[in-house]
Amino acid sequence: MTRSVSKIPRKDEKSATFSLLTNDDLHLFNEGNHFCLYEKMGAHRVEINGVSGTYFSVWAPNAECVHVVGDFNGWKKEQHSLHPKQESGIWEGFFPGVNKGDIYKYYIQSRHNEYQVEKADPFAFFCETPPRTGSIVWDLDYSWKDQNWMDQGRKRHDFHNSPVSIYEMHLGSWRRKPNDSPLTYLELAPLLTEYLKKMEFTHVEFLPVMEHPFYGSWGYQCTGYFAPTSRYGTPQEFMHLVGQLHQNNIGVILDWVPSHFATDEFALGLFDGTHIYEHADKRQGFHPDWGSHIFNYGRNEISSFLISNALYWLDVFHIDGLRVDAVASMLYLDYSRKQGEWIPNIHGGRENLEAIGFLQKFNEQVYEKHPHAQTMAEESTDWPMVSKPTYVGGLGFGMKWDMGWMHDTLEYMKKDPIHRKFHHDRLTFRMLYAYHENFILPLSHDEVVHGKGSLIARMPGDDWQKFANLRLLFGHMFAQPGKKLLFMGGEFGQWAEWNHDKSLDWNLLEYPNHKGLQLWLKSLNHLYLNESALFENEFSPEGFEWIDCSDSQQCALILMRKGIDPDDKIIVALNFTPVPRFDYRVGVPCEGAWEEVLNSDAEEFGGGGVGNPQPVQSASMTWHGQPYSVNLVLPPLAVIFLKCQ
Repeated sequence: MTRSVSKIPRKDEKSATFSLLTNDDLHLFNEGNHFCLYEKMGAHRVEINGVSGTYFSVWAPNAECVHVVGDFNGWKKEQHSLHPKQESGIWEGFFPGVNKGDIYKYYIQSRHNEYQVEKADPFAFFCETPPRTGSIVWDLDYSWKDQNWMDQGRKRHDFHNSPVSIYEMHLGSWRRKPNDSPLTYLELAPLLTEYLKKMEFTHVEFLPVMEHPFYGSWGYQCTGYFAPTSRYGTPQEFMHLVGQLHQNNIGVILDWVPSHFATDEFALGLFDGTHIYEHADKRQGFHPDWGSHIFNYGRNEISSFLISNALYWLDVFHIDGLRVDAVASMLYLDYSRKQGEWIPNIHGGRENLEAIGFLQKFNEQVYEKHPHAQTMAEESTDWPMVSKPTYVGGLGFGMKWDMGWMHDTLEYMKKDPIHRKFHHDRLTFRMLYAYHENFILPLSHDEVVHGKGSLIARMPGDDWQKFANLRLLFGHMFAQPGKKLLFMGGEFGQWAEWNHDKSLDWNLLEYPNHKGLQLWLKSLNHLYLNESALFENEFSPEGFEWIDCSDSQQCALILMRKGIDPDDKIIVALNFTPVPRFDYRVGVPCEGAWEEVLNSDAEEFGGGGVGNPQPVQSASMTWHGQPYSVNLVLPPLAVIFLKCQ
């Protein structure tokens, strides 16, 4: 997509200023149905009758007056005044000589009180690097080179029919320069692309890239919803990063945060002296957990703003999916609130009806305009039909994070193996609900912060057992139906808890155990991508069968994954104790030689080399309800994948 300076030949008669906004724009905005506001609002470089300058527009319905202040006028008020656009609440104006790169804010005086403040532009494409808070006049010109991905690649990587393995990462702490400063978008592009290709991940998910003043919020306290953070470069340099990944067949997902926003004075809160973005009542408009504002989802203009923002990242930056943060906090009016601290809905219930309507509308618009993109909900409760279509009463998301699997599995894995037999149900319970939603299995950043420790540090036993347990955990994740997500550092056994101010400890790859773990994760990705039985029926009960889920005494699980072809089957055997199991008979569905295609205890992964090096011939002995059976060796704290030759 290439954008150029717009040429606007017409004049808005009422305000006597040139305008990008038509009457239809105003109607759709106020109605809550304008989904490309970024094309009209904010700061846009235009040429009018041969004169170049910048057109500004901002929504401030309760302002007495609005001025643009910046380095082009010495930050002097009243030199560049905006005019109201009919009764829309929008103020606008065109100013010759305001150029790309100029820094600006809106100086707003409220008509309801003595409130006067300088605000950053809610629609700014580019912002000053924090702690500076100014908006920057910018354009979105860029010559993309990822047309093949946009035409075919995204469709080929459809979440419902293809293997999806996501590498979740924080841009500023994946790798750092020798002086400990973060890599730029341009510096990340070749390094990250090479690494993801080597590790055979299909997608990368960035923690929020939208501008945020507090680096320690990891991007979850946004102030510039339309601006990729300038900490790492310009919008075009972020486009280059996305394009580089696409050219190498790697999809890009962004964390998106419509659930709350930062309270900084220069940002959205109390924007024109009144609560136009957030609820006025703190029982609805202030989040007690995060000390942030909550959007007023019942206001039409907020729907226009947020849905325009979601589509902006898909339209302009070619993003392939949005993972929506903290959906549960949006759905429940009493989320993290005590009795008397929340306001029931019109029916007296705890459901946030306005937020539900907003999420449904958001998903409908995304899939209408980008049918092969994906939306993913981080939703931690048992809210029904999160990933079902809105026409059957669902929220309309494409996917939902399986937080229950994550909590149960990690709780099980951290236990000493001697106690695991008493908690076998934590591994098996998931299959009672596994097909209620389209699930992603997350081992995310939330599991390696706030004193929880890293994944490997949470595994029990000595160092050998810790690595074996972590390989087993990853193998269990890939054996389960559902898409996969792993936060950076987990793939090579980062010992330290994630620290956003430091690089990952890449030096650990000098040690065989860490190198072996990384190779194991790469091998799992490779198997998952190339064995259709592991992904073709991930959202159908037809793709999964327990062979034996009742051997709690030996802490063993045997399961079968099945592809669309009835002969396409993979058997997975997991041993959650440090004791090898010899002569372990397993029922199999067909006659033949069953070959061990992957074994987490292989020496190349840092294991002890216990397993089944030669194909195992089936016997005509019924077992586990199957017509045939094989006699296996189950390696200690390990998982093996078997396929009939």
